[in-house]
Amino acid sequence: MLMGIRWLLFGLLFLPCCQSAIDEEVFALKQFKKAIFEDPSSRLSDWDPDEDDPCSWTGIICSGNGDHVISLNVSNSSLEGFLAPELGSLLFLEELILRGNSFRGVIPREIGKLKRLTALDLSRNRFSGPIPQEIKNLDKITKINLRANALTGKIPVEIWNFSNLVELRLDKNKLDGSISSVLHEGSRLCLSRQLEFLNISYNFLVGKVPSCLSYLPRDGFQGNCMQEESVLQRSAQQCAKHQEETYSGSKLTEGRPIEEKLDRGKSGQPVWLLILEIFTGVVVAAFMIMSIYTAIRKFKAKSLLIARWKKTIKSRDSMLMSLDGALIKHAPAFSRQQLEIACEDFSNIIGSSPDIILYKGIMKDGPEIAVISLIASINDWEPCHELLFQKKVADLARTNHENVSKVIGYCREDCPFTRMLVFEYASNGTLYEHLHYGEGSQLYWTKRMRIAIGIARGLRHLHNELQPPFIISDLNSGSVYLTEDFSPKLADIESWRSMIPKSGKIGAAFQRFPDSSETKHADVRENTIAFGVMLLEIVSGRPPYCKDRGKLVNWAVEYLKKPDMMCHLVDPELRYFKHDDLRVICNAVNLCIQSEPAKIPSMREICAMLEDGIDTSAAADLKESPLAWAELVLSS
Repeated sequence: MLMGIRWLLFGLLFLPCCQSAIDEEVFALKQFKKAIFEDPSSRLSDWDPDEDDPCSWTGIICSGNGDHVISLNVSNSSLEGFLAPELGSLLFLEELILRGNSFRGVIPREIGKLKRLTALDLSRNRFSGPIPQEIKNLDKITKINLRANALTGKIPVEIWNFSNLVELRLDKNKLDGSISSVLHEGSRLCLSRQLEFLNISYNFLVGKVPSCLSYLPRDGFQGNCMQEESVLQRSAQQCAKHQEETYSGSKLTEGRPIEEKLDRGKSGQPVWLLILEIFTGVVVAAFMIMSIYTAIRKFKAKSLLIARWKKTIKSRDSMLMSLDGALIKHAPAFSRQQLEIACEDFSNIIGSSPDIILYKGIMKDGPEIAVISLIASINDWEPCHELLFQKKVADLARTNHENVSKVIGYCREDCPFTRMLVFEYASNGTLYEHLHYGEGSQLYWTKRMRIAIGIARGLRHLHNELQPPFIISDLNSGSVYLTEDFSPKLADIESWRSMIPKSGKIGAAFQRFPDSSETKHADVRENTIAFGVMLLEIVSGRPPYCKDRGKLVNWAVEYLKKPDMMCHLVDPELRYFKHDDLRVICNAVNLCIQSEPAKIPSMREICAMLEDGIDTSAAADLKESPLAWAELVLSS
């Protein structure tokens, strides 16, 4: 009896502690989701904020009795956001797998609290800054994968002394420092020889690899600045430039092209280039033979030309028949190799979804680029898709305005199958990010007004100055990219997602091709309505839709037509705004979102209203922002 009472008392004492631990883990997961601002695949849609049992949530695995979270795996989910430091409260976590997303910012120091962690995979994201020193606390870790990010600084020396580590991937970052000074013959990894896989290639590491690691593949050390003759290293010029930038304290340039692999022969010509020339010659000869053979077959089978769109024809032959070089002759063509070099072996990923991957790169002559790569298979790529691809490229090539993202060119190759679009890179992120996850002080009132007018000018060019009009498929603050000086650039990325073939099916974009004039007018009105919603978003700082508050328009409608209530629309983070500007914005919004589509004015009229009614001169800046004086001096 006495023993039973003791166990009861023990249970009563232990239960609150256990419940408290569960609550803390649930809170940490909710904070993790809160720090994510893009979930295009709705991967976390079942993470109910009102539910306190996360074990049924996507990507979560709990312990056998369901009292702790032991695994968080949401890889390849196109999530975009930051890594919440509250994850450090998941003290029983054994596996953290976030690869293939678009997480950005630094890896939080709190990750060092996950002392039970055995697998850490943050690869193919956009993390920057150093690897936190607190990683030394993960003494049970067996696998670390941080490849294909933008990490800088030195590799923490403690990594080389982990007693259980068998796999380490740090390649395709911007790490530097001497490898031989931290990874020496006396390191635990050298003594134990337990490391089965190591890849630290394509960084800026110097020194020599210890002989104790000679059993590992040599390509895991290439693309650095090491004194290793057995593997290809970066050019001396690249290494010197990186060192100069690092020690001068300047910020490293993102998206630097992958190094030219110099291995020159006596003639001064790179050996790889000589091999490439020979290989190219062989390929060209083989291609000519195949072309002659194909021409003979086509001549003998004229009936195939009549049935060019029938599915009985092989997809490759159909594709060749559907090509129309004149359609895209005004857009420059890039080779896959050119873009591969510019985008650091396609490791510099800045966004992804199930349909596209977005890379950042820098061309040989200097301009920064963004590259959209379609995720498609040649087996599903039919003539209609190829024709639509060319039509989209030609359509985008028509645009020429400072507030529209400029198309630089395209890439179209069949081996390996490649369909890419190249356009100019805007380095300051999207308007959505700045409004909802940036610092409010950066977007003061006049700057927001400039952005609004810039978007209006871009839409005026697309709708009124181009014939036929060009439509942004899904106009929102996420499709507005900002330059360093916060000039907006409209980008139509969503249209590329909709044209991807799904197991032979025609993409949604093709189902409306060719576009009728009636459809074009309807789409123009949709863009104008979306612009009105975006104006509300710019002024209020609120997203277009929020689960707790519903639609932004529904909330704003009661304030829009009442002059004495309009001030309630303004973002509370703004310390200053102009009532006259707000009145102009509200009038424009009312015109854009009115219930009768036929009465919605053109973007030419909306743009003129904003330009005439809002002062965005430098003098307007000086009234509201103390930083504007400095900006004015710097720009003069």
